[in-house]
Amino acid sequence: MPEMASLKAIVEGYVQGVFFRAYVSRSAKALGLKGYVRNLPNGKVEVRAEGNKEKLENLVKQLQIGPPEAVVEKVETIWSDYTGTFANFEIRY
Repeated sequence: MPEMASLKAIVEGYVQGVFFRAYVSRSAKALGLKGYVRNLPNGKVEVRAEGNKEKLENLVKQLQIGPPEAVVEKVETIWSDYTGTFANFEIRY
């Protein structure tokens, strides 16, 4: 059985106003992950995701790249135990 995990990632750089949330949502859904992505008031983007740890690691790689207009400077990751809290992956406003 695949190892399940929970991920909180904070993405820094030029990541707001460049369709970053839509990019993360598409990536997470394609990987079968659940959780959310949202802009933070400080200009960063927060991603909370749960699912297969290998797929979460793949999502982190996608976060480091971002969509074409984004400039990702840093991705801080915090790993924790899987909780099953989320029903789907959504963009929060």
